[in-house]
Amino acid sequence: METTATILHADLDAFYASVEQLLDPSLRGKPIAVGGGVVLAASYEAKAFGVRGGMPGRQARELCPQLTFVSGHFQHYQRLGDAAIKVVNDFTPLVERISIDEAFADVTGCTRLFGPPAEIARAIRRRVRAELGLPISVGVARTKHLAKIASQVAKPDGLVVVDPDTELEFLHHLPVELMWGVGPVTRARLAEIGVLTIGQLAKTPGWSLERLLGPAAGEKLAQSAESLPRSEFSDPSCFILQTESAPASGPSPRPVEL
Repeated sequence: METTATILHADLDAFYASVEQLLDPSLRGKPIAVGGGVVLAASYEAKAFGVRGGMPGRQARELCPQLTFVSGHFQHYQRLGDAAIKVVNDFTPLVERISIDEAFADVTGCTRLFGPPAEIARAIRRRVRAELGLPISVGVARTKHLAKIASQVAKPDGLVVVDPDTELEFLHHLPVELMWGVGPVTRARLAEIGVLTIGQLAKTPGWSLERLLGPAAGEKLAQSAESLPRSEFSDPSCFILQTESAPASGPSPRPVEL
């Protein structure tokens, strides 16, 4: 079993909105949303008022009357997303890009060159900020699942390293929606039975989750909460190798940034 936290999840913060504030300095520090009829992405200033991706524009304006809508510059999102992934790739060829603005990386074989995983994560954050002018949060853990949760806890613009010896302590007090695969519908159903944290989820009988969510979803969620996958990166072939010859365009932009 892997006992070292060598998996990184790097995730650009409020990406679309951050790019718009980068392109137009007059928008910095202000609540903005990308979109119009529907919010595609919101700045952290807008999120403070409850504005979220996927929300109708009318509702967003009611929550935040001073909200500024921008149409978006998707060519710049792609360009800057590619550039951020390239920074990660400069430290390891084992990079799995999962969207326009986030990727996993295995730095197991890179520590002699670049130092411990936490220092590699700090270097990535420094370079993305210095070279691209964008904030990026990074989670460092033993598995993809944990690393992704850690990066969400690190937001905005932070770094969280999960010690393998304290994984359960780290997880159990966190909101259940940080679990990979728990969306608004599942979160609402869990709240109906009083399950609000990952710790509460771990203590919920499997039969109860299966009855609530269905056999497959209930069993998978129970197993994820109590005994997180421990061999997700045991096979390097699960990575997409990002090289100079890889297509520059990368994955298509997500329609909604949550």
